[in-house]
Amino acid sequence: QVHLVESGGGLVQPGGSLRLSCHYSGFRMDDFAIGWFRQAPGKEREGVVCIGSRGSTFAADSVKGRWRTTRDDAEMMVALQVDKLKRDDTAVYFCAISPQLFVKRCLDPNHVQVWGQGIQVTVSS
Repeated sequence: QVHLVESGGGLVQPGGSLRLSCHYSGFRMDDFAIGWFRQAPGKEREGVVCIGSRGSTFAADSVKGRWRTTRDDAEMMVALQVDKLKRDDTAVYFCAISPQLFVKRCLDPNHVQVWGQGIQVTVSS
């Protein structure tokens, strides 16, 4: 059974930083990309950053240059370092897995096979 557990969310001021973590288990790691998605109130869920099993990374234009993700299969953990946070980054953030076969589309929520429960990030002064 696949388990994806996010941690590290919370309240942060604009311009601040957070480090989100996702601990995972229950799947063959070589076969899956791991991505971060978010959903703001009243908006559709969108892909933010993802990383393939071989280390290739993809990021949405809205976060390029601000955020980065790393993956450690030995520790079964993927981290998302989020810097220069904006109020528009307020959302529930989800960790998810999608097939490595479609790694170039790992930001597409339609390719996700398993979702984590999500964690709230609120950017406010």
